[in-house]
Amino acid sequence: MSGGPSRIGLIGLGIMGSAMARNLVSAGIAVTGFDTDEDRKREAQAFGADIVDSGTAVAQAADLILTSLPNDRALTATVDAILAAPPRPGRIVAELSTLAVEAKLAEEARLAAAGVVMLDCPVSGTGAQAARRDIVLYASGDAAAYERARPAFAAFARDAVYLGAFGNGMRMKLVANLLVAIHNVAAAEAILLGLRAGLDPDTLVGVLAGGAGGSRMLEVRGPMMIREAFEPATMKLDVWRKDMSLIADFARATGVATPLFSATAPLYEKAGADGRGNADTAAVYEVLKEASATEVSG
Repeated sequence: MSGGPSRIGLIGLGIMGSAMARNLVSAGIAVTGFDTDEDRKREAQAFGADIVDSGTAVAQAADLILTSLPNDRALTATVDAILAAPPRPGRIVAELSTLAVEAKLAEEARLAAAGVVMLDCPVSGTGAQAARRDIVLYASGDAAAYERARPAFAAFARDAVYLGAFGNGMRMKLVANLLVAIHNVAAAEAILLGLRAGLDPDTLVGVLAGGAGGSRMLEVRGPMMIREAFEPATMKLDVWRKDMSLIADFARATGVATPLFSATAPLYEKAGADGRGNADTAAVYEVLKEASATEVSG
C-alpha cells in the first residue's frame, strides 16, 4: 500500500478486529495479531495474519498498533503489555474500542509518559459493515500521529473523521450510538407493524429503507428482523448493553434528557434476560413481537 505501513499490529481479534485484520491482509499489509481467545487466533492465522503469543510481542513487531477490545480491563492489560516491550521511537497506538472516555484518558497518559502516542479512534458501524470496509473511524488525539496512521486506516475503513482533542472520538461515538439504539428499535417496531398488516416482507424493508424514514439500522438489521435470524451477530446484545450503559452515563454527566433512548433500554435488557445475549441487537424485534402477541391475546 503506497505511503502506508508494511506491517501493523492488532490486539483484539473479535468481530471487529478480525474483520479489520482480514481487510488489512487483503490490502497487502502484514498483520501481527494477538487475542486471548485461541479460536480467534486460529481464524486470523487461517486468513494470513501472523499470530503471536502476547500483546508485548505485537508491540515489538510494529510501529502502529490497533486495539479492538471488549472492556476497560482489557485496555489496561493491553497497555501493560505494550509498555513491557522495549521502547520504540514513533510508536503509535490507535485505540478503536467503545469504552469509557475516562478509561481511555488514563491509559493515554500512561503511554504518553513512556513516549508512546495514543489515538482515540472508535468505530462507527457493525461487524458486517467492517467485513466489507464500510466503517468510519471517529479519530481524535495528536494530529501528526493521526496523519501518520491515516493511510493504514484507509485499508480497513471507508473513512476516518478527525475530531480534534483526545476523547472527542469517544464523545462522538456515544452520540452516534444513542441514535443507533433508537433507530434499531424504531426499525423493529415499523417492520412488525408492516408484517402484521400483511405487507410483503422484502418489499416492506426495501420501501422503508428508500423512504424518508429510512436509516442505516433498517438497512442492516431489517433483513435479519423479517427472517428472524439473529446469529451470527454483527453486534452481540451482551456487548451492546455495555455500550448502552456508557451512553446513559455520558448523558447524565452532560445533563441532557434522553427520553427516547431511555425508552429503548428495557427492550434491550429484556432481550438479554431472555437468553439472547449472543444474538444480534436486531433481536429486540422478538421482544416487541412477544409483547404484541400478549396484547392481542389479552
